[in-house]
Amino acid sequence: MDTPMSDKKELLWQSRFSEPFDRDALLFSSSVHIDKALFREDIEGSIAHVTMLAEQDIISDAECADLVQGLREIEEELASGTLVPHWEDEDIHTVIENRLKEKIGQTAGKIHSGRSRNDQVATDTRLYLRKKIAELQDAVQAMQQMLIGKAETYKETIIFGYTHLQRAQPISAGHYYLAWFSMFRRDRERLRDLLRRVNISPLGAAAFAGSTLPLNPARTAELLAFDDIFSNSIDAVSDRDILIEFISACSIMMMHLSRFAEDLILWSSYEFGYLEISDAFATGSSLMPQKKNADIAELVRGKTGRVYGNLVSMLTIMKGLPLSYNRDMQEDKQPLFDTAETTISSMRIFTKLIGHTTLKVERLRSLTSEDLSLATEIAEYLVSRNLPFREAHRITGKIVTFSISEGITLPRITLEQFRTFSPLFDTAIYDSLKPEASVNSKKTHGSCSFRSVEAQLAEARAQMQENR
Repeated sequence: MDTPMSDKKELLWQSRFSEPFDRDALLFSSSVHIDKALFREDIEGSIAHVTMLAEQDIISDAECADLVQGLREIEEELASGTLVPHWEDEDIHTVIENRLKEKIGQTAGKIHSGRSRNDQVATDTRLYLRKKIAELQDAVQAMQQMLIGKAETYKETIIFGYTHLQRAQPISAGHYYLAWFSMFRRDRERLRDLLRRVNISPLGAAAFAGSTLPLNPARTAELLAFDDIFSNSIDAVSDRDILIEFISACSIMMMHLSRFAEDLILWSSYEFGYLEISDAFATGSSLMPQKKNADIAELVRGKTGRVYGNLVSMLTIMKGLPLSYNRDMQEDKQPLFDTAETTISSMRIFTKLIGHTTLKVERLRSLTSEDLSLATEIAEYLVSRNLPFREAHRITGKIVTFSISEGITLPRITLEQFRTFSPLFDTAIYDSLKPEASVNSKKTHGSCSFRSVEAQLAEARAQMQENR
């Protein structure tokens, strides 16, 4: 048998109904366990709203003062844990308004003059997003500073550059770290661009059609430090594009972190052995004592899937909704909150992880000095002797085959052996077959030469100064 709700808990919308809401239905529809995270934003928005109501003579100054004082006290109660939301309250807005009624009586009901939960929730969400974008921008900036430091430390360390997970050409390690810097720069740009669309106030749109009361949406926008107000009241309450954009931006950011994590996991393995992760950021095995696992990097890689899932969830929630507001939109909070916290925490911990890694410089020097990744230098050497590149590529391929079959590394092939493939070879070829020479021979903009990396570092530092 269905059990009705006790009348001890007052639901904000229930005045039109003759029967109490079914207990199981309320349990199913309650969101307070999720949206209680918005209590500060909800109170901030309510204070701005009642301040505007008083200025417009919709409520008295005395009523406004009572409402603001009550809201501030409730904020402290919720922050300290004195006031604990329960599922029977339905949502955080009900928690706050019911507690306000207990404190100041019927005046509490005036808090909703000219306002719906629709524009209230939309406002809370935008205030939350604005805060989380700022936190995430700070986290990304800290990562970029870390990468500048790593690039500075290792700008003259030679590592392998890879394509198809195969050794391709030697590059400066500084060049590698600055590639990640560029990716995270775009992440910050996406957040900065998104903020323009987030920082628009929907307060004053009411349920979706506006209000007959003489509201002043521009004033509440000013009080809440929004840059602008809504253009269309229907769109103001039914739009969730900004959530989808935010989760999309976070998905790209997590993809970058996941790719970076993959490099760390591979490079710290015994088979690669290019990089050492501090014991403070590694774990062992409960069975195999020799193990040192890159668990933090693996966890970040794994959490990427959660954020991707949140993006698909949000797109699916919104894909079939008619205008304007629908209760389906209640389901937007969990993917939003999870995405924000997951991405911020992942960025912060991965930045610390990067700070606790060191490249194995001597091992890298030994490996790069004799590797087949220097083959491109042979082809470009021949091009510099006026040989067409395709012919130079063909000759170099034969030299690589000879090197492998004879077990002779490229720098150890004799001049006589080189000349059996082309008479264009002379002793200058050996200058080309040094990793440092290979790296520093690159002349094009943004390349991996030490000089280019220094220029990129200067540009990166300047960008960080501009974005402070």
